[in-house]
Amino acid sequence: MRAGAFVYPWDVDGDPAAPGLLAELGLAQVTLAAAYHSTRALTPRHPAHRIVTAEHAAVLYPPDPDRWAGRPLRPYPAGEWAPGDAFGRAAEALAPTGLEVHSWVVLAHNSRLGAEHPETSVVNAYGDRYPWAPCVARPDVHALLVELAAEAAVRPGAVGTELESCGWYGLAHLHAHDKTGGVALGEREQFLMSLCFCPSCREGYGEEGADPDELAAAVRGALEPVWAGSGPPPGGLGALEAPARAWRAGAARTFQEAAVAAVRAAAPPGFRVLLHAEPDPYRCGADTGTDPAHVLGLADGVVARPHRVAEFAAHARVDTVLAANLSVVSGMGGAPDRLADEAGRAREAGATELRLYHAGLATDEDLTAVRTALRKLG
Repeated sequence: MRAGAFVYPWDVDGDPAAPGLLAELGLAQVTLAAAYHSTRALTPRHPAHRIVTAEHAAVLYPPDPDRWAGRPLRPYPAGEWAPGDAFGRAAEALAPTGLEVHSWVVLAHNSRLGAEHPETSVVNAYGDRYPWAPCVARPDVHALLVELAAEAAVRPGAVGTELESCGWYGLAHLHAHDKTGGVALGEREQFLMSLCFCPSCREGYGEEGADPDELAAAVRGALEPVWAGSGPPPGGLGALEAPARAWRAGAARTFQEAAVAAVRAAAPPGFRVLLHAEPDPYRCGADTGTDPAHVLGLADGVVARPHRVAEFAAHARVDTVLAANLSVVSGMGGAPDRLADEAGRAREAGATELRLYHAGLATDEDLTAVRTALRKLG
């Protein structure tokens, strides 16, 4: 079963042993970050460091100055954690191994953008801004992220891309020192807390026939039992829910269509485009909400959690890529020792490939278990 693993450039750049180690795992590809959000990452084998602190969302290559000239919104270059063309150096180091390199591009997740340009952020029904979540319905954000998708995806050395957060982002983020767990929020509550009320979205709700002030009031009213601790909100938003969902689904589809089209226009023939996706259009986050039939008619496939693969498989073509995303970092809740069994179940659900999160973060013991499982799978 064809397998790929996620890797950061700093896992490979400056470590002569890293390409060979990855190749020996039995992988077919490496999904290498080209544009990524802020993070603090462990590098358990690198000869020069053990912790990398990416202070803000950044592109891990030099952005083209001509492409971004005159644009008020533009990507941020990385700092010392990934200087210069870190992606390019890592891709070049991987080339002799025969591993395919696919770019890993994070789009609608950027805290620095929200801090420096607060008007770009999602605004909830209470007026709170989410600086980590750019609103993809805003024309300026849409334009920024579509252009970023094209530039970051089609890097020298890459033969495909995987677009993460290519849609709505919302409350669920695990922000720095996150303290939002005091009130348990289920799927319904997450949806309500992620509805955006920025000027673009307020206008969009109106175009769908919903008064945005009434919708915001309905959201706040529906959430009152949650804050009181008496349980999830009863029922829905009444007649206002359908237009709210329609606006958000339409904005996400428009963004996804534009991002994929921009990548295809910039890419050579045969360049593969996948989206990290959920099969529910209302979902927010890294695995963005989609309509399975629509997204599989748009992209070459998806990267999805294994228990959601079957819902995409129902709409797959013969050549559709359905990559099941499995964690192999035991310290982060992964189960590399059960990888063969989990992969088998994913294949039964319709998965055609595996994505392993994350080869750079895993211990040597974890990677030994991965190597054993991939040999078993053949």
